Amino acid sequence: MKNYLKLSFLTLSFLFSNDIYKIPIQGTIDLGLPPFIERTIKEAESSGATAIIFEINTFGGRVDAATQIKDAILGSDILTVAFINRRAISAGALISLSCEKIFMTGGGLIGAATAVDMSGKKGSEKVISFMREEMASTAEKRGRSKVIARGMVDEELNFTHILLDGDSLKVDDIEGRKEGKLISLTTEQAIKYNISDGKAEDINSLLDSLNMSGYNIINKNENWSEEIVRFLTNPVVSSLLTTFGFLGILFELQSPGWGIPGIVGLTCLILSLSTSYIAKLATVSDLIFMVSGIALLILEILVIPGFGVVGLAGFFLIIYSLYLLLIPDIPVGGEILDQAMDGFTIGIIGALIGLYFFGKIMLKTKFWQNLTSPNSQKKEDGYTNSFGWESLVGETGVSDTDLHPSGWIKTSKERLFALSEGKFIEKGSKVEILSVNGNRIVVREVKETKKGD
Repeated sequence: MKNYLKLSFLTLSFLFSNDIYKIPIQGTIDLGLPPFIERTIKEAESSGATAIIFEINTFGGRVDAATQIKDAILGSDILTVAFINRRAISAGALISLSCEKIFMTGGGLIGAATAVDMSGKKGSEKVISFMREEMASTAEKRGRSKVIARGMVDEELNFTHILLDGDSLKVDDIEGRKEGKLISLTTEQAIKYNISDGKAEDINSLLDSLNMSGYNIINKNENWSEEIVRFLTNPVVSSLLTTFGFLGILFELQSPGWGIPGIVGLTCLILSLSTSYIAKLATVSDLIFMVSGIALLILEILVIPGFGVVGLAGFFLIIYSLYLLLIPDIPVGGEILDQAMDGFTIGIIGALIGLYFFGKIMLKTKFWQNLTSPNSQKKEDGYTNSFGWESLVGETGVSDTDLHPSGWIKTSKERLFALSEGKFIEKGSKVEILSVNGNRIVVREVKETKKGD
């Protein structure tokens, strides 16, 4: 009985909820924004909210990000309201059209949604066609004019009349109806042509228009993880991650074993890949390419002697997967592919330049000199050997790990870190100490001969 009453109470609370979620969409629309929008919509649905208000003030951004947000809004069962607080340009117009209701402040603006690249040039016909029909189908879904929606994207269209509520309406006050002009609507024009449902100067007047005065407004903002994703998917930060990723891997290939450069490089690549996957820029195939490449590279470095086909295959798989991360999962033209290749090339060149200067600086550090002992320490210079390992020359021992070419050996007295002459020595092999120079111990594998040979 108690469970029945509890369930009834929750059901009534859900049916008569007076909560309204308010979500800001401001600034540049990037790939870090859709996960926040999707999470908040699901939260509003699960809590039984009455409506979601998107407060929009943006000049636009990425089309693929706007498409993800549009899909999330169209898939919601809750009343969605776009409150255009000044402007909804380009990708912002697509998001606004996906909402069931649109209200604008006085002096607001919506439109100018043609696709452009980073230099401001118009996109290819393939991209324009995609964006044009995305706008039209979204407007149609919400009962708005497809003609006006298309005119926001393609300036080659022209018209004199539109069909509104079953009647043909002459259009003579929109500059964008003419060929060569994009449509952008003021608040009054948007209301006249049924793109906007009304005017509201603030949230309170908007609630009055929706007959929801006194409802509880729940302001939602990004959590720390979503802010990190937006930061890491920023084009500048993403390029730096790619550069340092290449830098770390390339530097690791120049040194024996596996150390700090490799860890830093892999960390940067994993951060770039994981945030791209969350932002839906990376697909499952991209993940497979990246993971396979990393696995082959680690296999080559830690297991297989030398650096050959397996290592090169892993390296090129990583390069290819990083290039795929720069291409959005929507139809793109040649200019977008060129941008991706340009950014990718800059990342590689930056990594090579960084590797060169990092190597020059590293070779001069005391840490590197102590690690590799490139110069012999002469007695006449005041150096003395504090290790006492010279007496080990000629002794034999057993490799305690693989030497690739560095690793650990065991003698009758102690366990030492040593280098081979450059050849791979398998764990458990018999070795002879050839020379000792400071802390640098060089060994050679001893091939045991069978009796009678």
